[in-house]
Amino acid sequence: MNMSTGCEFPTIQTFERAPSAADFESGVELTNFPAVFRGCASDWEACSKWNPFSNGLDYLEERAGSVEVEAMLSRTAPIFNGDIRSHERVSMPFSDFIRLCKQHMISKEKGSGVDAKSASLTPPLPQDPTTPGQIYLAQFPILNDEKEEKVQLKILRQDLQTPSLLGGKSLSSINFWMNSAQARSSTHYDPHHNLLCVVSGCKKVVLWPPSASPSLYPMPIYGEASNHSSVGLDNPNLSDYPRAELSLQFSQEVTLNAGDAVFIPEGWFHQVDSDELTIAVNFWWQSNIMSNMPEHMDSYYLRRITRRLIDREMSLLVSKPSSTLLKQPSEHLDQCKIGQTEGGDGNSSNQSIEKGISTLREKTPLHDLDPSASHALHDLISLVHDHVNAVGTSRELQHTSPSSSDIAPERDSSKILVNALSSLEDDRVAHMLWNLEASKLRDVLLAMARYFPRTLEALIIHMLSPVAAEVLTQKFDEIDQQSGEEDRSQFYQEFYGAFDDESAAMDIILTRKETFAFQAFKNVLDKYLGVHITSPTTNL
Repeated sequence: MNMSTGCEFPTIQTFERAPSAADFESGVELTNFPAVFRGCASDWEACSKWNPFSNGLDYLEERAGSVEVEAMLSRTAPIFNGDIRSHERVSMPFSDFIRLCKQHMISKEKGSGVDAKSASLTPPLPQDPTTPGQIYLAQFPILNDEKEEKVQLKILRQDLQTPSLLGGKSLSSINFWMNSAQARSSTHYDPHHNLLCVVSGCKKVVLWPPSASPSLYPMPIYGEASNHSSVGLDNPNLSDYPRAELSLQFSQEVTLNAGDAVFIPEGWFHQVDSDELTIAVNFWWQSNIMSNMPEHMDSYYLRRITRRLIDREMSLLVSKPSSTLLKQPSEHLDQCKIGQTEGGDGNSSNQSIEKGISTLREKTPLHDLDPSASHALHDLISLVHDHVNAVGTSRELQHTSPSSSDIAPERDSSKILVNALSSLEDDRVAHMLWNLEASKLRDVLLAMARYFPRTLEALIIHMLSPVAAEVLTQKFDEIDQQSGEEDRSQFYQEFYGAFDDESAAMDIILTRKETFAFQAFKNVLDKYLGVHITSPTTNL
């Protein structure tokens, strides 16, 4: 058994001997991780009787030639897409399909194309004669537990054996797959566990875990081909699908020869390349998770899983950037702002700061701050001053407190800020908050609340972006964990007490935090469901 690692997930296990049904269920199926089983189907009679290079085509024609089958006719051959717009289903006798395969064998041996006689065996596409490379007998049932009357190829069931590792499984279906020329199934996942067994020929299977969904751009969840990827992975258009560049990092490839099988768990994306004249059979069954999930719990699990994906996306969005990615505050900012409270002459702020610096440093405990906290305090104050000066609202930094009516209009005008969702890499406030340890941020915020309340108010009301609000509330959680109940109560009392309207300040922080979460939610819908939305819906 091979268990070496080389990517985010362990390398797919390869079993030289098939495990027992109990070992398969406990050691493979319950892990929801693929596995290869060499020789799993090699003792089937089908492996000898169906082999196209050992008169197998004659045998198949004799056994089931009169059966009416439905084949896929692709407009994008050799790629067969699950999207119904790219192919159509055509009916024909199984014997016609077999004769098409025989003709393809002859033409390959002679090194020539397909003649007109062989081309006439299949219904033509509009203004485009069908060739062997355009037709694929895919997912044709040998067994179906729900539609027994439509199982036309059940006569071939006697040449197969249910693999011992599937003993005790309630199979949903057994399907027949056969292609004359090289073929590729588009990248997709199935809502069942799948054991794909190669009877003749060779298949290469590329697999991606469900977590790789963002790089595969799944089709919209409401569409007819919702389980298929919308991007071709050989040469993806990275301008339209930039995340596709990462798809190979999550993929693993296995090769199956005659008699081999691969377990593809439900939800795992896979792309299958089939050599010429390859025949396979697959077994589908419902997973224990889905079969044991009562329907009345669906909405709850939907909300739980969605919330978990949102939390994960938020963690990705709030990831610490490299220090080189952000322009650091100027080293030449006016250091005296640390020593000056907001009690000076509003008409000459800088002169007042200079005049009172020595006295105020003696009267306040700012000099007791940790050097890194003191530096952060200075940077935050300077950033707010620069911002207010730039937008012409220097009244926010004067000792006169703004009224509640000053705050409410700003909440409306801040929609521009809220909608312009910045990332941690380019948001200086969020970056500063992120880089501070929770205990030091607590000291900085308390210092601002006590000595620079208008600056703190301007910071929260006017400059706190959605990502900065998320970082701030995460730091609040850390402060809560590090503090006793009395200290926590005192901290929040002083912090919110600095605002003219405490409720408005809390509402702004929570509203912008929720705006950030909504952006994460939109990303989740895009990455995992292929759905794009622009704004939250309102309650009716």
